[in-house]
Amino acid sequence: MKDKININGIIAPIEVFRSMRKTLEVEVSSDGRIIVRSPARLSEAEIEDFILSKADRLEKYLRESAKRRKELSSLKPFTAEEINEMADKALKIIPERVRYYAPLIGVTYGKITIRNQKTRWGSCSAKGNLSFNCLLTAMPPDVLDSVVVHELCHLKQMNHSKDFYSEVYRVFPEYDRWTKWLKENGRDYIIRMTGEL
Repeated sequence: MKDKININGIIAPIEVFRSMRKTLEVEVSSDGRIIVRSPARLSEAEIEDFILSKADRLEKYLRESAKRRKELSSLKPFTAEEINEMADKALKIIPERVRYYAPLIGVTYGKITIRNQKTRWGSCSAKGNLSFNCLLTAMPPDVLDSVVVHELCHLKQMNHSKDFYSEVYRVFPEYDRWTKWLKENGRDYIIRMTGEL
């Protein structure tokens, strides 16, 4: 398969992943690539025809993706001093929030670690140790609390089952609102920390 395709005048990189799946799917990635997931048996011509049949929708997403990347590239990076300040703030605030929520959830926990991670906001180990991203302290307090509650609830349910989310909502009813905020805005903070789009 060729490595680029013309979508209504926009030349976009293309990646095709073939597998034993039965359906054909196409999407635009955040970095402006056309990603195709295809049944192994389909020909390149059939795949290209399918992509071009979705050209108007893909053009819209490609333009939105380009606009978003331009916006992100203009974000002011955090300085080393700002990151250190966030880490210091996190070392004070996050343990306080963990201490507040742990009894409400009915759990005990191990060590708390603060990091400036590129991909995760929090984690919980099988031993009960918790890890949190220092960038959370630069966000609305409810975002930080939603991550704290999420990780503490893993001490009861090491999965994302219905029971897990029932526990999360019991303690933090507005969880969905702040998780949505984090999904929509969190990448901006990572970019400002790493400088990578």
